[in-house]
Amino acid sequence: MNRKYKPHEIEEKWQKRWEEEKTFKAKEDPGKEKYYLLEMFPYPSGRIHMGHVRNYTIGDVVARYKRMKGYNVLHPMGWDSFGMPAENAAIEHGIHPSKWTNENIAYMRKQLKRMGFSYDWDRELSVCEPEYYRWEQLFFLWMYEKGLVYKKASAINWCADCKTVLANEQVEAGLCWRCGTEVEERYLEQWFFRITYYVEELLDYCDKLPGWPERVLTMQKNWIGKSEGVEITFPMADSDEEIKVFTTRQDTLFGATFMLIAPEHPLVMELVEGKPVEKDVRKFVEKIKKQDLLIRTSDYYEKEGIFLDSYCLNPVTNKKMSIYAANFVLAEYGTGCVMAVPTHDQRDFEFAREYNLPMVVVIQDPDNPLNVKTMSEAYVGDGILINSGQFSGVENMSALDSIADYLESIDRGKRTVVYRLRDWGISRQRYWGAPIPIIYCEKCGTVPVPESDLPVVLPEDVELTGGGGSFLARHKSFVETTCPSCEGSAKRETDTMDTFVESSWYFDRFCCADYSDKPGLDRKRVDYWMPVDQYIGGIEHAILHLLYSRFYTKMLRDFGALGVDEPFTNLLTQGMVCKETMKCEEHGYLYPDEVKDGKCIHCHGEVTMGKTEKMSKSLKNVIDPDYLIEKYGADTARLFCLFASPPERDLEWSDQGVDGSFRFLGRVWRIVMEYLDDIKEIEPFDGKEDLEGDLKNLRKKTHQTIKKVTNDIEERFNFNTAISAVMELVNTLYQVKRTDKSDAKALSVIREAIESIIILLAPIVPHVTEELWEMLGQSENLSDVSWLSCDESIAAEEKITIVIQINGKLRSRIVVSADESDERIKELALSDERISKLVTGKELVKEIYVPKKLINIVVK
Repeated sequence: MNRKYKPHEIEEKWQKRWEEEKTFKAKEDPGKEKYYLLEMFPYPSGRIHMGHVRNYTIGDVVARYKRMKGYNVLHPMGWDSFGMPAENAAIEHGIHPSKWTNENIAYMRKQLKRMGFSYDWDRELSVCEPEYYRWEQLFFLWMYEKGLVYKKASAINWCADCKTVLANEQVEAGLCWRCGTEVEERYLEQWFFRITYYVEELLDYCDKLPGWPERVLTMQKNWIGKSEGVEITFPMADSDEEIKVFTTRQDTLFGATFMLIAPEHPLVMELVEGKPVEKDVRKFVEKIKKQDLLIRTSDYYEKEGIFLDSYCLNPVTNKKMSIYAANFVLAEYGTGCVMAVPTHDQRDFEFAREYNLPMVVVIQDPDNPLNVKTMSEAYVGDGILINSGQFSGVENMSALDSIADYLESIDRGKRTVVYRLRDWGISRQRYWGAPIPIIYCEKCGTVPVPESDLPVVLPEDVELTGGGGSFLARHKSFVETTCPSCEGSAKRETDTMDTFVESSWYFDRFCCADYSDKPGLDRKRVDYWMPVDQYIGGIEHAILHLLYSRFYTKMLRDFGALGVDEPFTNLLTQGMVCKETMKCEEHGYLYPDEVKDGKCIHCHGEVTMGKTEKMSKSLKNVIDPDYLIEKYGADTARLFCLFASPPERDLEWSDQGVDGSFRFLGRVWRIVMEYLDDIKEIEPFDGKEDLEGDLKNLRKKTHQTIKKVTNDIEERFNFNTAISAVMELVNTLYQVKRTDKSDAKALSVIREAIESIIILLAPIVPHVTEELWEMLGQSENLSDVSWLSCDESIAAEEKITIVIQINGKLRSRIVVSADESDERIKELALSDERISKLVTGKELVKEIYVPKKLINIVVK
């Protein structure tokens, strides 16, 4: 028998056995409680990174633990395989996206299997396969029929040189990322999903997801952005036209002194048409369109604007208001027009000061009266209305309803609710995506593809070059088709769907990945598994992916394909994996293997250690999982990822931490080897005899550890503290004096401790624990063994009573753990409520302490 810990041999052995025996294959079983564990599936970029390793290790621990707890666990894996990187690779390297994608999937699948993750690989899916996207084409047709899909003109980024539409992330400083040409804004007919149809339910259900982090729910609510207020009408000063503004602060209306409009709003160019300022305004608008939306609205960004040579009237004061286009106003929110109240909004205040615009105080600070001439910033607090006509003298918040009533009575406003959420634009002028099942006929107009003709398959024989334009639009045999209504000549839609569509329902398809009948979802099986009990992924997906998934779930529910309201019961957003950066003056950022003894291996120059940042290829502060597995084994990689930090926090990489994890597994291996021959034929201790000394302490520590690890995994996913508890048990076992081989009782207690260590570590480091379990003579795979139960009577701390005296007289008693330190007992005695009152104001002379029995506090 091999008595040396050889992780690679052990891991390959057990991975092969799990695969051959289909250990983790999931089947519906109405007699067992299900548990659906899912990590966000990866984009097949070519190799897994440490972020993947951490994410999937967290999920695998939970899946294995729940399985050992008796749950029927579904833990699938698949590939989010449509997307721009594959298309870009095709253009740059002359390899078809399908070939590039499938080669990457094959390599990454091998890497994931090498980590020992307990996936049901029989349910593996790849969204770029027609067997998958045919069903989302069907869902598109369902939504089209019900009016949940529509087409309208929408702004896009256009590169004239590449003759193609660019995603926002492909526009760098206003230029095309590929050729450097200045990007234009154009309007193009785009397809949209009417996600706003579900806006109220999406918002309401944010309060019905107690298993989600509050941070994520807040982000969802803010993105939906419900605001209740008033839409106010501002008549133009020199025409019958009007400007409508939405505000939640109608209490400040009397202080509105100028109007601001988003530069991209069509009204801007309409107002300046034919005027001397038209050329300058157009130049300003084009400049602002190139600025990042988030930066434009940030507090620190310079407020820019231009006068549109136009005026409107304040509907309650009838005073003229100058109209400006301003960079910090966005067309997406409200009406795209903002009434500016500079005395009570900081951005408006800064803008008014910059352009010398009038200001009127309408909310008086009750503590420090405001004066426009001396104000250094806007007053944004509450107060009493002044300069507000019949509403002066009223508290501003109390006047909100009465001012709304007044505006409605004079037909200058109406109460309304607006949302920040906009319908989901799904059109992409890309090749590598799911085709949109629409046909255009000159006679019949827009015609949906018949369900019987699905899937509309993405053609493989497409010429992919960097010449620009839509690749699909140039594919004659794909574009030219027959109208299903009149049988005349027609053309197919050449846009493909946003890749968020595929990831909005893949968790449903995992429930029945082999189901080939309409609608691609076996309702019986889906009802058994859904919703996902635990979803795990990065915080970067907290808004769009989760929101779209929630929308898709509600849509499919309403079409009868699902029976749940929400897709994910519990959500864990794990932290990032971070590492310090290393830089050489000559070669810039360096990979870890490019540094030796603090020197750059290329030029032997000094290497500067930078700050710790998220691992990224651009900073080269990455660790290759393959290298880690090759050097230490998968179990060490798993252990370090779990021990170094709680899952929701960032993990800071540490080479010493990895070494420490490997050494710990070596310690576990050695202690089992030390006792193996002696305990192999011994049964674990049954508790029928009394114990004392080391053996009693070991058994207590064993059951305390079972309780601690169970609670840490079950309640908080605190794997780091669970591992720490097992480490303490291992230390306790090492401290037990070597017993005589004939002492069956002692060996049975040691056997119980060793089995407990192995079982408690099984979800975390499954390979080495399976091997040790087998070496103990167990015939059943550890993966099929039940989780341990703690004997509370053994785990409970022994209690002792401490008598507290003051100047020799009994004044109180406290009950403490028998293991409590003497210093802690003294602290507890002095902090006792009764004792504290009796010694307050008196001089403490000394403390007389009889260990574990009495403390006498001498005062004067």
